[in-house]
Amino acid sequence: MARGKIQLKRIENPVHRQVTFCKRRTGLLKKAKELSVLCDAEIGVIIFSPQGKLFELATKGTMEGMIDKYMKCTAGGRGSSSATFTAQEQLQPPNLDPKGQINELKQEIDMLQKGIRYMFGGGDGTMNLQELLLLEKHLEYWVSHIRSAKMEIMLQEIQSLRNTVST
Repeated sequence: MARGKIQLKRIENPVHRQVTFCKRRTGLLKKAKELSVLCDAEIGVIIFSPQGKLFELATKGTMEGMIDKYMKCTAGGRGSSSATFTAQEQLQPPNLDPKGQINELKQEIDMLQKGIRYMFGGGDGTMNLQELLLLEKHLEYWVSHIRSAKMEIMLQEIQSLRNTVST
């Protein structure tokens, strides 16, 4: 069944607009991740919701690292956005220091464990604003993955039901 072509204009109904924003944001982030995996591309996406909430994705490293790389590539933001790295810069592996990666992962695990303790009332129960914001970002990412998996299962079940009805 083909999808109808939609007219690109502002959605007047605020509920429909918010639902569309959430669905398309999730789809955009999913496509960015897929492109990164399939083509080994470094992708950074920044989205601000109509309410001003920040959503970001950096497929390799951090968003700060992506922005630094962009600023370096465009000579501090004054150059063309189509500028490319030199051959020497392209051949360098992106931050493959194993000890640094291990430390980064340990810090992330510690932060997530602290967040779990915070959510379930165990431990000291205190987190600073930066830790709470990072935990919120991780939770939103996980909820997005869960919703995508749920939608995939539902679509498979619908297709299965359609196949049994048509036979």
